[in-house]
Amino acid sequence: MMNIADVMADPAPSLLAPQDSVVVLVDHQPQMFFGTTSADRGEIINATVALAKAAKVFDVPVVLTTVAAQTFSGALLEPLASQFPGFEPIDRTTMNCWEDAQVVDAVKATGRSRIVMAGLWTEVCIALASLSAKAQGYDVYVPTDACGGVTPEAHENAVRRITQHGIVTTTWLTTMLEWQRDWARTETYEAVMNVVMEHAGAYGLGVAYAHEMIK
Repeated sequence: MMNIADVMADPAPSLLAPQDSVVVLVDHQPQMFFGTTSADRGEIINATVALAKAAKVFDVPVVLTTVAAQTFSGALLEPLASQFPGFEPIDRTTMNCWEDAQVVDAVKATGRSRIVMAGLWTEVCIALASLSAKAQGYDVYVPTDACGGVTPEAHENAVRRITQHGIVTTTWLTTMLEWQRDWARTETYEAVMNVVMEHAGAYGLGVAYAHEMIK
């Protein structure tokens, strides 16, 4: 039962904050995209790059991982790789990145308790890894617009499956705005608006228009 005396202007503990988040981006590679049909591939790439940029704005650590990059799936997509010059993704043989010690160690090294995880395919690489991380005590958030499955049904089934286990589904824009949360946080305001204008479609156009009108 709610005690009215305890009510205050305070965020819910379940909300993401930059200081408790780590982003894990899984298998955004050409071969994985060839088999992705659940959404427009360009929109998935846009959401993924926007999420990566948002993480950089808020100094949220990012773990990049690929699967069989040299022998099957190809290198990390250039629009994403270009956000992290000189950074070598962790390449794996496992479909479930949470079964790769290097990936798990990289996440543990950040000291963060909440994982924002996105990648290809939703029904395999994201479902298996997010469920595994959740089972070991992490809070896991999945921006589904930065994910894709082999079919719409596969993607939707995966989303239903992970939410049944307490994993939170979100989007890249929701994630970034949850990190910002207050427009009075001027140290990140302009950078957030730049990401919005570059990647947020109609919302971004509206922001650009407003900026021009103010000028």
